Amino acid sequence: MSAQSAANSTTRPALLDRLGLPRPLIWGFVGLLLFMVGDGVESGYIAPFLAANGAGTETSAAVIITAYGLIVTLGSWLAGALSDVLGPRKVMLFGLVTWAVFEVLFLAVAVPSQNFTLILLTYGIRGFGYPLFAYGFLVWILAGSPANRLGSAVGWFYFAFTGGLPTLGSLLASGTEPLIGEYMTLWVSLVTVIAGGIICLIGIRNAKGGNRLAAPGVTARQSIVNSVSIAVKIPRVGLGCLIRVVNTAPQFGFLVFLPTVFGTQLGFGTAGWLQLIFTMGFANIFANLFFGVLSDKLGWHRTLRWFGCIGSAVSSLCFYFIPQMTGSQYWVAVVCAAFYGVTLAGFTPISVLMSLMAPGQKGNAVALLNLGAGAATFVGPLIVAVFLGLIGPGGVTIIFAGLYVAAGVAVRWLRIPEEAEVRKSDTPASDLIGV
Repeated sequence: MSAQSAANSTTRPALLDRLGLPRPLIWGFVGLLLFMVGDGVESGYIAPFLAANGAGTETSAAVIITAYGLIVTLGSWLAGALSDVLGPRKVMLFGLVTWAVFEVLFLAVAVPSQNFTLILLTYGIRGFGYPLFAYGFLVWILAGSPANRLGSAVGWFYFAFTGGLPTLGSLLASGTEPLIGEYMTLWVSLVTVIAGGIICLIGIRNAKGGNRLAAPGVTARQSIVNSVSIAVKIPRVGLGCLIRVVNTAPQFGFLVFLPTVFGTQLGFGTAGWLQLIFTMGFANIFANLFFGVLSDKLGWHRTLRWFGCIGSAVSSLCFYFIPQMTGSQYWVAVVCAAFYGVTLAGFTPISVLMSLMAPGQKGNAVALLNLGAGAATFVGPLIVAVFLGLIGPGGVTIIFAGLYVAAGVAVRWLRIPEEAEVRKSDTPASDLIGV
């Protein structure tokens, strides 16, 4: 080996360490990104697509999306609890298979028949797929990362997660939809999901943390029960779950009615709206890395409260109201979308806090975190379905901003012992949280 090659081999691991990127899981992040690109292809136009292909109305489409969100919520919760007893690897594999099978049924059977019940069932059950895959991988990450780099490692997870859903997924859709149409674009998403899943599972097959994490004798039933009871036994963990719901519930709610606002009322069209989603997500993926690293230095609580909760309250109001005031100025909408995407990344430390607030019950705490993440896909559209007809999109946006402020106040109760000391430790997180 030459001196230059030796220097490069020494520098590369050091650089990855400084970035907080776990080397054994690198291909996992790559595969997750592709998987979420495929899952995110539909995010910018699924509501109008469903309305035109069996749902009939925007309200009925919201019902289907809400049902999908309920299944995502259930799958997100089960991902953590089952990862403890089955291992993240098996949970991720089951998620990949579920996504692929029910997407084929949705596209090949339900949509051509334009049968509301079939669409509801196939699209809804597919909701188990991405949370089992993605959040199973999050458990894998949290089990092995050093405590002083937890924020950075989680930042990389959300970099890959939001890089696909909705960022690059929407960008891909904005390019394929004008060429091959919305329906064929959904088939492209299927291929992308399968490719990402295979890359991820093969690439990290030998990485530590993929097998059973729970103590011997713990059954799947016990793990599932404990993942719920922990919210009562340790109330701050339950509160953390609610804050995680608030994180992205408005984002999923916006996806229901903003396509009409920006695409039709402001005249930007479907492609223009999809590019706004891309802008929001593009800003978010890099902000996830920034806030992940910043939180390890500034403090997880400070970053979550001021940049995440309060920042998102302000940016969500800007995202809707400022483009309304400026009319057809597309660049204004772009700036507001980017601002909202950046502040959403301020919630990155919630994953770290949830994994540390329940020593000895990491899997259960993460299950509750995932439950909150999944519930967001249900709560957001539900708020829209209930209030859109009563107070309009502006009123719904104000509700979302109020939820962010309430979450910012609640952060004060997400305490962990001696946070400053924990953030300085290079002990593996699995040792600190009882794996």
